[in-house]
Amino acid sequence: MQTKFLLDENQMPKYWYNLQADLPKPLPPVLHPGTHQPVTADDMEPLFPRALIEQEMTTEREVEIPGPVRDVYRLWRPAPLYRAHGLEKALGTPAKIFYKYEGVSPAGSHKPNSAIPQAFYNREAGIRTLTTETGAGQWGTSLSFAGSLFDMDVTVFQVKVSYDQKPYRRAVMETYGANCVASPSNLTEFGRKVLAETPDHTGSLGIAISEAVELAVKDPNTKYALGSVLNHVLLHQSVIGLESMQQMEMADCWPDVIVGCTGGGSNFAGMAFPFMGHALRGGEKSRIVAVEPSACPTLTRGKYAYDYGDTAQMTPMTKMHTLGSGFTPPGFHAGGLRYHGMAPLVSHAKELGLFDAVAYTQRQCFEAGVLFARHEGIVPAPEANHAVKGAIEEALRCKREGKEEVILFNLCGHGHFDMAAYTSYFAGDLSDHEYDDQELAMALSGLPSVKS
Repeated sequence: MQTKFLLDENQMPKYWYNLQADLPKPLPPVLHPGTHQPVTADDMEPLFPRALIEQEMTTEREVEIPGPVRDVYRLWRPAPLYRAHGLEKALGTPAKIFYKYEGVSPAGSHKPNSAIPQAFYNREAGIRTLTTETGAGQWGTSLSFAGSLFDMDVTVFQVKVSYDQKPYRRAVMETYGANCVASPSNLTEFGRKVLAETPDHTGSLGIAISEAVELAVKDPNTKYALGSVLNHVLLHQSVIGLESMQQMEMADCWPDVIVGCTGGGSNFAGMAFPFMGHALRGGEKSRIVAVEPSACPTLTRGKYAYDYGDTAQMTPMTKMHTLGSGFTPPGFHAGGLRYHGMAPLVSHAKELGLFDAVAYTQRQCFEAGVLFARHEGIVPAPEANHAVKGAIEEALRCKREGKEEVILFNLCGHGHFDMAAYTSYFAGDLSDHEYDDQELAMALSGLPSVKS
């Protein structure tokens, strides 16, 4: 029984895929935070180079991957696809379980799929300095890696709770040459404001984004890079699903169910969107399931409405599933999933009924991750544990129903920098957080008033 399904380098995708080309209904416009009118390319110039702005706004189905980007991708792409024989046996399921493993990248996750092109396009535009935010540190690590390859200075604002939880992730960023700062910080006006009001603030991705954006807009030689949420990031991540489609054909299978974890939406979209587009164009349809933490339930409990992408309300407003830009999540260990909003394109696809969403607690997800590690050998990142949990639940459903379905999930990163979280799990120190109704109502009461 074959376990690994490997593509040659010459089979790596030459184009990124854009779901917008196949949607039955267009994405709602992005609005300027001041005028509430649709943003223009000129409005985005302070933050992004023109090439990325064009990718953000395009509705073309395919966007060519530049040669220099593909050259760097070859360090780890095409990424392997595995058949999870050990997990199948442990579960006693008739289902066939496959997983795409993105932890083989130098940074240990799927994030370099976008970090490399973002650094490349900024460098081509003459930019030498980038700012960004990071939660668990996977995106910050990836942009730091990309900056080192393209000789760029990178400043990373890391959410303080993750900055304290994951010192080795910070050390990797510094090894690549980046400056890693705990957010909220004293480097920015907004950071100082937050600290003045709450000196022991644990931070949030919304605050870290505000700090990174503030530095970028103040310096014309500095641009901002985002690791998820935006259309061009999801576009870059489509290499995951495009490769997976080829590999599933190698395995002589097609997924009945596709599972991905969701925080901002990048790894989920990277896997799911090419399959969604295939179905929308008349191809075979897969049921798609997004798995999120119950402590940050944007898809399952958030409101689909216009909101700001950051806490300081400096960014444009997008229509998305949101918990409110002022939301500060509890310090659970899946730092990459602690964001108040979901990618507008993922949110729009959810509204169109193109996938389902479920939420699980962190102890449920760690239990799934440990089971996976003991039978497949890879220790998943806390974020990826949500996808593992979702896949296991689907496999157990197949067992109950006696169905031999094919399940595919994206194992978006390894957990080698997250072992303190596993230590806490084994010690019984992890607590499960639920986002209660009163907090949710308060956060959503602050949504901006936008005429439909």
